[in-house]
Amino acid sequence: MIKVLLYEDNPQLREGLTMLISGSDGFEVVAAFKNCENVVGEVEAYSPDVVLMDIDMPGVNGIEGLKRIRAVNDDVKILMLTVFDDNQNVFQAISNGANGYVLKKTPPARLLEYIAEAATGGAPMTASIATQVLKMFAGMNNRQGEDYNLSDREKQVLQLLVDGYSYKMIASEMFIAIDTVRSHIKKIYEKLHVNSKSEAVAKAFKNKIV
Repeated sequence: MIKVLLYEDNPQLREGLTMLISGSDGFEVVAAFKNCENVVGEVEAYSPDVVLMDIDMPGVNGIEGLKRIRAVNDDVKILMLTVFDDNQNVFQAISNGANGYVLKKTPPARLLEYIAEAATGGAPMTASIATQVLKMFAGMNNRQGEDYNLSDREKQVLQLLVDGYSYKMIASEMFIAIDTVRSHIKKIYEKLHVNSKSEAVAKAFKNKIV
């Protein structure tokens, strides 16, 4: 029996999916919720094999829910079920540890196959999503080695960020003022087209900048 924990804010769809999954041999929806407010406790309480997760939900959405689960649990399979097939959502879901990504227009029988596939360690994806993922990774490989015109000093700061240093620690390590560190980091963010330390570090890893 594959136990499914469902997150979907549309009550009709939530009920429809619950009936479809629980009404099929070998599947059971153990619980269904309208958002990911208490997702960590719920995953712990219900011990599902697969979490079927909508992305666009009020309050705590699916991407945030995915991050919260992955912060404490790498084992449960998480399958994103969404109307979104844009690059940003696909990339965020996969880079934050989703096991698969399928669209809501997926036929019911195929959806059950996807859930079973995720439960057994597969990585199910709607065909259009799989094509996008391949293109994204191809694009990343093309960009590897590009240094984004970072100066040697900026690369040094970025390396220390990657190593987990705080602004204060970077200032101490490089014998510069903390305001100078902030100035370097602002320029790094602009050149990498990112808005946060975690995005900068992720991009540095992905594109082998440092």
